[in-house]
Amino acid sequence: MSEADPARRRLFTIQAVRIGGVACVVLGMLASAGRLSSPTALGYPLIAIGLVGVFVLPPYLVRKWRTPK
Repeated sequence: MSEADPARRRLFTIQAVRIGGVACVVLGMLASAGRLSSPTALGYPLIAIGLVGVFVLPPYLVRKWRTPK
């Protein structure tokens, strides 16, 4: 059992992508509200990238890594 299970690694990767997407959305919201020292125009692309990371990438990875029938 010294090798890591590939399914477990894939699950953790998918969850990390989701958490990273949520973090981007939160940072983008803070930036667009002017709560960060970054320009407010930077917030909207961060929100878009985060939403892609939450809703588009995980299903794509699941389809890519699906076990062949």
